[in-house]
Amino acid sequence: MARFQPFRALRYDLDRVDLARVIAPPYDVIDDRLRAELAARDPHNAVRVDLPVPDGARDRYEVASCLLRDWRREGVLVTDERPTFTVHRMAYVDDAGVARHTTGVLGALELTPPGTDILPHEHTTPKARSDRLDMLRSCKANTSAIWGLSLAKGLTALLPDGPPYAQVVDSDGVEHTLWVVDDPEACAAIAEAVAAHPVVIADGHHRYETSLAYRREREAAGDPGAAAATLAYVVELVEDELTVRAIHRLVDGLPTDRDPVALLEPWFEPLGPPPAGVPVTTAMQEAGALCAVTPAGEVLLRPRSDALADTRDLDSARLDVALAALGGPEVRYQHGVDNVRAAVAEGRAQLGVLLRPATIAQIEATAHGGERMPPKTTFFHPKPPTGLVFRDLA
Repeated sequence: MARFQPFRALRYDLDRVDLARVIAPPYDVIDDRLRAELAARDPHNAVRVDLPVPDGARDRYEVASCLLRDWRREGVLVTDERPTFTVHRMAYVDDAGVARHTTGVLGALELTPPGTDILPHEHTTPKARSDRLDMLRSCKANTSAIWGLSLAKGLTALLPDGPPYAQVVDSDGVEHTLWVVDDPEACAAIAEAVAAHPVVIADGHHRYETSLAYRREREAAGDPGAAAATLAYVVELVEDELTVRAIHRLVDGLPTDRDPVALLEPWFEPLGPPPAGVPVTTAMQEAGALCAVTPAGEVLLRPRSDALADTRDLDSARLDVALAALGGPEVRYQHGVDNVRAAVAEGRAQLGVLLRPATIAQIEATAHGGERMPPKTTFFHPKPPTGLVFRDLA
């Protein structure tokens, strides 16, 4: 199995910076407005190296590389004296008012081709990988972590829970608590537990594939060194530690002379609108249904077991079958029920379809079966921020 090892982490000196002002969301959820806002918070905000912009004669990759070098020289970033793991807990209150948490550990995960030790859990959409590869070439550092789910039962119990070295609340109200683990026995126990079982990639499939490509480049030039592994946030695959949200669909290109609900009727039984006064997601769970969002209103859609008998037990897979049979209209992916409703109401989508989230049991079964879910089936919440730990690959 793939090894998971402590490493000499590169982290902010908390005597020099306010951690809350220098962490940032993952680069792939940041638009231009948010990037400008984050960069203005602090001259050392992680977004400046994880999502750099050109600066005069320097391209964005050279900017990132120079910033990392400068911050290290200035003492803003310091390197751990010995190999460490970093335990990271995210605590928050969900939409139903229930306190939730996710506890995982940041370490160096060995890069191996996906399929045996590392298990992608869903197909990916086409996406340029040259940007992240150029970042690795220039910075020679992991600036953001992939998110892995460990099939090792009992991993959470191995993670220390003493006085933290840092605790901050981000702009979304998520509390981040950090512990450094440098005790050799504790590190060995964590490394052994993770390495004994496959790791499922929850988030960061493209980053993983890019890191693997970079490892091959370094191997071709000689010893890959630290590039033989990548920075990973590993969480035990259990219900108590994970919150999975759905990624909904916006659909265009359907016949304009037909009711979208009627078009889907061969595969889904219309049940009428969701009950008033009940959150639509609750109504969907209780009815065992998806929900169509149309300009005329919302309709619960219960999958027809006979028409979808050979389809995997996932709303994303069921909808894929129906849309493929309708000629493959344009599909876009959208987080948030209100965002889907707004897109349909404003004419930016012909149809919205709300899906139920995949369950932990479905994710685990997919991993054990060596299969993959359709693209954009899962959205793990909340997202670990960038800037808690960097990893040197030089």
